[in-house]
Amino acid sequence: MKVIFATGNMGKMREIRAIMSDTDAEVLSMKEADVYTDVVEDGSTFMENAFIKARAVAKLVKQKGITAAVVADDSGLVVDALGGEPGIYSARYLGEDTPYKIKNAKIIERLEGVEDEKRTARFVCAMAVVFPDGSEDCYEATYEGRIGYEEKGPNGFGYDPIFYLPDRGVYSAELDPDEKNRISHRGKALEGIKEILVKHEA
Repeated sequence: MKVIFATGNMGKMREIRAIMSDTDAEVLSMKEADVYTDVVEDGSTFMENAFIKARAVAKLVKQKGITAAVVADDSGLVVDALGGEPGIYSARYLGEDTPYKIKNAKIIERLEGVEDEKRTARFVCAMAVVFPDGSEDCYEATYEGRIGYEEKGPNGFGYDPIFYLPDRGVYSAELDPDEKNRISHRGKALEGIKEILVKHEA
């Protein structure tokens, strides 16, 4: 089984490979598959964007004569006190190439004076898969927590350093990568997609 993930994000690919390591799938990024495209994700939900990306990349993969399942995800941070922002615009929040240190600082600043109970937030990950035969499937998962008051932790990436897990008393970026993969939005979504891939292969 060959699976191409529609991403160029190496942080994501590390997590994906770790979670897929107990399958016999050959897991490739778009770059490794030599597939290049800039997809305009203009959907109104995470799942719509995941399917837009998966279908566009699957079309290119087919044109290249590669037989592979294509998986795409759209994920982001939803902060309740900010009306769901940054949401589907998480990667583009405050501009396309703005460092996450600046994005994280801005979110903390916008929540100034908001008490703990109202700082609830979640990461959402929607994954869509398009198989070589044209059939499709999907899976969505969340990772619940709160927005902290500072950046903490050496692990993870993106918004992980400000995402606090009250039940564990740590920030997401303080978790051991293996533990994070077990409980995170992407980890849970990928486990769901992995089951779908294995079932389809069988």
